[in-house]
Amino acid sequence: MPSSLALRKLFLYLCLLTLTQCSTCKNDPVPQDPAAQLPPATQTGAGTFGCLVNGQVYTPSENTGTSNFNATYDPTFQGGTLDLRAYNCSGDCASTKRTIILGGVGINKAGTYSLVSMGQQSASFFDRGRAFPCSEYDGSRGAYVNGVLIISRLSGGIISGTFNFKTAQPGCDTLRITQGRFDAKF
Repeated sequence: MPSSLALRKLFLYLCLLTLTQCSTCKNDPVPQDPAAQLPPATQTGAGTFGCLVNGQVYTPSENTGTSNFNATYDPTFQGGTLDLRAYNCSGDCASTKRTIILGGVGINKAGTYSLVSMGQQSASFFDRGRAFPCSEYDGSRGAYVNGVLIISRLSGGIISGTFNFKTAQPGCDTLRITQGRFDAKF
């Protein structure tokens, strides 16, 4: 027959075991992958745009009187000119508007295009919620940009594809724009 000390130890171990098991029994929601919140990568002219900015979901939102996502393509100017613009706001657009601009010249077919500072194709990120100069990462004006724009469809009045780029300004955080996708009519 076990001693009373042995029974107390057994009881204590059972209590501790129960407590440790209950700590894993919580109904904590499983963290959702931010990329799962992005629009699907389609090629139908769906009018969608999305990416991750330093791991946070970025999709167009709000409206300041102009479309929050716009794709302009002119196949006859400078060998094909593309301008993609998307903005979002959280509350007051006058002070929180964030805009991503992608595009350039020489875009005339589906394919891969390099996004670089001051290049034929570049990218920019503007954030009214930050203090200057960290509010303007303008690749067309010399901010560091390095990335890729992949056009998967450029036909029938539809342009779609994916993108990612890194941009930096001296004295400011580096921004990593990843898992970007767009699908628009032009």
